[in-house]
Amino acid sequence: MLARDAFNRFARRVPTWIVYVALALPAPWFVYLGATGGLGVEPIKALEHELGQWALWLLIAGLTITPLRRYASINVLKFRRAIGLMAFYYVTLHLLVWLVLDVQVLSQIWADIVKRPYITIGMAAFVLMLPLAATSNNWSIRKLGPRWRQLHKATYAVAILGALHFVMLAKGFLLEPLFYMAVVIVLLALRWPQRRRKTVNRERAA
Repeated sequence: MLARDAFNRFARRVPTWIVYVALALPAPWFVYLGATGGLGVEPIKALEHELGQWALWLLIAGLTITPLRRYASINVLKFRRAIGLMAFYYVTLHLLVWLVLDVQVLSQIWADIVKRPYITIGMAAFVLMLPLAATSNNWSIRKLGPRWRQLHKATYAVAILGALHFVMLAKGFLLEPLFYMAVVIVLLALRWPQRRRKTVNRERAA
């Protein structure tokens, strides 16, 4: 308990901008590695993978914030917006590397989106993230009111689609993508008891 309280006090003192900077730094480092031969014989594919994996990690990190507060009394809620926006940052970079460095041909890009299910799913996740990123500001919260919270529940679908994109992208039976999918499912399942209690309470009130 003492360690938890000390961590919460420390988290309250950490400026949010530090989280943005710390989470942004791996991307240019990977670009540097790719340009200097540090990502192996297929640097573009490796760069796509690293950026996509960071995006998935951050989506999962965002999902852990509510269960940590609910079940462990660890409060890092102030960093949720930063984590979500940085997940969008990595998804966007992942997409740009695929568009600009990998495929390059516009007609081929559309053909891949239509014909390859894992790309279709990845693009669907990106499209869902657009309104979430656009409304991740105080003005939108005030303007949308309760609708803002409903809109941002799309994060759950984004996380599922992101994990599914990784599973389908993997060649053969690999445990890592399945592990991430399982983690996403567990984190979403942890929200169910609380959601069920709120539903029952509303019904009783009605």
